[in-house]
Amino acid sequence: MELFQAIANMTGAGLAQHLVNGISLGSLYALIAIGYTMVYGILLMINFAHGDIVMMACYFAFFGITAFHIPWYLTFIGTIAVTALLGVVIERTAYRPLRDAPKNSVLISAIGASFLLENLANYIFSGRPMHFPDIPFLSSMISVGGVQIQAICLFIPVVTVICLFGLLHIVNHTKTGMAMRAVSKDYEIARVMGVNIDNIISITFAIGSALAAIGAIMWGIRYPGITPYLGVMPGLKCFIAAVIGGIGNIKGAVIGGFILGLGEILIVAFFPQFSGYRDAFAFIMLILILFYKPTGLLGEKTTEKV
Repeated sequence: MELFQAIANMTGAGLAQHLVNGISLGSLYALIAIGYTMVYGILLMINFAHGDIVMMACYFAFFGITAFHIPWYLTFIGTIAVTALLGVVIERTAYRPLRDAPKNSVLISAIGASFLLENLANYIFSGRPMHFPDIPFLSSMISVGGVQIQAICLFIPVVTVICLFGLLHIVNHTKTGMAMRAVSKDYEIARVMGVNIDNIISITFAIGSALAAIGAIMWGIRYPGITPYLGVMPGLKCFIAAVIGGIGNIKGAVIGGFILGLGEILIVAFFPQFSGYRDAFAFIMLILILFYKPTGLLGEKTTEKV
């Protein structure tokens, strides 16, 4: 009854506002979740440092604009490039030496890389919250049908869709993408066929980290507070989004991101008394999906590589 009353009391403009917010948040989750799902699709491991890569990208963009006074558009390009490089460095130092080690060792290394980035950021940048610089045309408010919408909320889904189609083109229509798909099926057969496994995995980390940087820039504009632990909760939620969609499936990660983003916003809209439990929605969704469909919405049953 409370749900129907909340819907009845909500105006069309109010519902439109919540839908726009949900779609923009879902787009951010989707963009970052792709990085999780790409690494898992090839290595069958979770890059738990991915959320902290998002945090580092926010700091790169922040200091590029405020400390070095580089124009924002050049800063954003540089941030994407540096973050992609950071992803490659993490892969080569934390994961590559453990390529043939037990999965538990790789998992511990991934968690260690996450803690290292958080504490490194805390030491270098301090724990004091910082405000992401305003980008006037993205931070401005736009009136659409009587609804006040921040421009970045309209920009985020467009960028996410462009990145998704660009990534799908790379994976499905290029030699690098063909090599990625071969490696995801069987390391040894791909190596015998002449695929450079190390290079392909590094490229995968670079692409995933670049997408994380794009997501971080838009996250910073939309939610401007930056701290060394900024990436913890978004990282967990994007991992959950990847699991919901079927981890290892790019389209599934996007669908999971939208489900999570829209669900969070609409629950707060219809049940404002539960706004303090907004983060719990993601974990409830994780439990339900693991209980009823462990492989995710678009996931396929796989056997563990040995």
